Amino acid sequence: MSAPTGPIPASVSFPVDGMTCASCSTRVERTLARVPGVQVAQVNLATHRATVSGSVTWEQLFEAVRKAGYDPLPPASARADALVERERAHLEALRRRWIAAAVLTAPVVVMGMAMWHETAWLQAILATPVVFVAGAPFYTASLRQLRHGTASMDTLVALGAGAAWAASMGALLQGGHGLYFETGAVIVTLILLGRWLEARARGRAGESVRLLAELAPTVARVQRDGQERTLPMEAVRRGDRVVVLPGERLPVDGVVREGEGAVDESMMTGESLGVRRRPGDRVVGGSVVRGGHLVVEATAVGEDATLERIVRMVEEAQGSRAEAQRLADRVSARFVPMVLVAALLTGLGWIAVGAAPEVALSHAVAVLVIACPCALGLATPTAIMAGTGRAADLGILVRDAPTLERARALQVLFLDKTGTLTKGAPTVTELLPAPGRDAPALLRAAAGAERYSEHPLAVAVRSRWEADGHGPLPDARGFRAEAGRGVAAEVDGHNVRAGGPSWAGSPELEAQAQELVARGRCLVYVADDSGPLGVLGVADPLRPGVGAAVARLRALGLRLVLASGDHPAAAAAVAAELGLDEAHGGLGPADKRAMIEARRAGGAVVGMVGDGVNDAPALAAADVSFAMGSGTDVALGSAGMVLVNGDLDRVATAVELSRATLRVVRQNLFWALAYNVVAVPVAALGLLSPMVASAAMALSSVSVVTNALRLRRFRPSGPAAG
Repeated sequence: MSAPTGPIPASVSFPVDGMTCASCSTRVERTLARVPGVQVAQVNLATHRATVSGSVTWEQLFEAVRKAGYDPLPPASARADALVERERAHLEALRRRWIAAAVLTAPVVVMGMAMWHETAWLQAILATPVVFVAGAPFYTASLRQLRHGTASMDTLVALGAGAAWAASMGALLQGGHGLYFETGAVIVTLILLGRWLEARARGRAGESVRLLAELAPTVARVQRDGQERTLPMEAVRRGDRVVVLPGERLPVDGVVREGEGAVDESMMTGESLGVRRRPGDRVVGGSVVRGGHLVVEATAVGEDATLERIVRMVEEAQGSRAEAQRLADRVSARFVPMVLVAALLTGLGWIAVGAAPEVALSHAVAVLVIACPCALGLATPTAIMAGTGRAADLGILVRDAPTLERARALQVLFLDKTGTLTKGAPTVTELLPAPGRDAPALLRAAAGAERYSEHPLAVAVRSRWEADGHGPLPDARGFRAEAGRGVAAEVDGHNVRAGGPSWAGSPELEAQAQELVARGRCLVYVADDSGPLGVLGVADPLRPGVGAAVARLRALGLRLVLASGDHPAAAAAVAAELGLDEAHGGLGPADKRAMIEARRAGGAVVGMVGDGVNDAPALAAADVSFAMGSGTDVALGSAGMVLVNGDLDRVATAVELSRATLRVVRQNLFWALAYNVVAVPVAALGLLSPMVASAAMALSSVSVVTNALRLRRFRPSGPAAG
């Protein structure tokens, strides 16, 4: 695939081949950061990806990576299908290389440890292909980096194995018995084993991206020019009508224009039961049509489609750098030169105290091998990969690593009301008939009067009529609407009015009506030409499970603040029902943002949950922001996390997962640093042979990755656990 040319978009991500340790990724990152026009450059060892933003060209970026001694790949190579195949091929090549090395190394170890001196030449014959053929990638990478004046873990392995082989061959040619062929062979074999286990574990940590991407069909059945054609997804355009048969996945986001069927949207909502979709309903690409067939008009395709945005968001999160990684990066970047100096001083020191050259060499090689900074470089990114991947599994899309990291420290959480705590659709909750009237007559008169109105309260009245099973709406004649007052129409021979108290009010009802107002209800007064009929209380009901979600958030120690644009009485009623700590109503977008900024200025770590355009400024101002997956594109673009199915319970899950992820990061960093701090002096003192050192080094990297993979089994404390 040809490399891209010309200016980059605002931010790009592309694979980098050849990186093997933390010093490699740090070197590439520093090189990219020095390119004129680059504002931010991040390189992730675990994903082998570079992410760059700024005003710069592709040619400049790729040339910088090559100058650092590595190979940049076109961005398309990072898409799931190509990347999966590339990782599989790399993993298989590592496996074959390791097996071949192990088969040849085993007899060398037996002969070397048994000191069968008569087998010296056989040891050399078996060890040489292990050191220089199976270990060829180490030498290739070292030479490439040497040309650019750099060094990495590959340098340590190449020097250690090469020095052991060279010293052994020199002794053999001179007829001596100080042979270390098994040391060089074991170093290469164990490092290859560690790399293979590490690559396999990385693949498991990034599995969520692959699984998400596999949900996207590669072709679509499109109606064009009166014909039905099967086209690759690249050829599908907005406005195309796509035919989807039972058992197929929807290839696009769109609106159903023809047909009817059950659609499995579990990838978005977590709900395994099919949802009935009819003409006019919206559907999401990646969902499965379980029954019936649909003709869908495409409204979003390619990079604009929901599934593609989800994949991109998870990839960017797994490729971003957490703040905890900065210490590891700084240490790793300086580690290789320090190790080379330490190995040289170790060898010279042992010679100075009278040790034989082969003994001094053995101890120096042990220092080279034991000091690999791979575990340190993998400590944070593997945990972030596993954490963000598990978040995606649980219906939480994390925009970047710092967001996941900050969520653990949340102290105050601001909550929008409409669409976040409530369903966002008004519902008639109370029927309060006037004295001498009955509830069915009240509802019938109101439904008839509101028959032709598009006001949200009218929709709520008609929905209540239908939900109660009363059949078709009553006929209405002479419908008229008067702004600010309400509607009027002739229903069942009576002149019915529905609206505010000034038009249809009743002193007899006012006391009871005010009780509804105190509970946060909107009121619809109804009267006819014979007098008042009654009052309807309308509320925006709470979303299912909100009470349990609030309880989980409070159990995590968060202070919960309701910030709503709704009437203060309505906000206070919802806050009281849920047991929130504070309630603020009548707020505009600027007011919400100002409240969040004030709390942050006071030293609190503040989160915000919202779903609307008016929430976007507040979401952007918060330390950690959560957008309901059912919210607007503006809200989704402003949030650090997206709750795919719009379930508030996922906020508590995100906080718990953030805390679990950071625990793993701290554990990994501690053990990686402790390993190197302890191991290097031990090796320098001659207490570790090179073989034991290579085994310990490989084990340290594998243990860090394995510890991170525990996050894939994370289970939240609430309903999201299912």
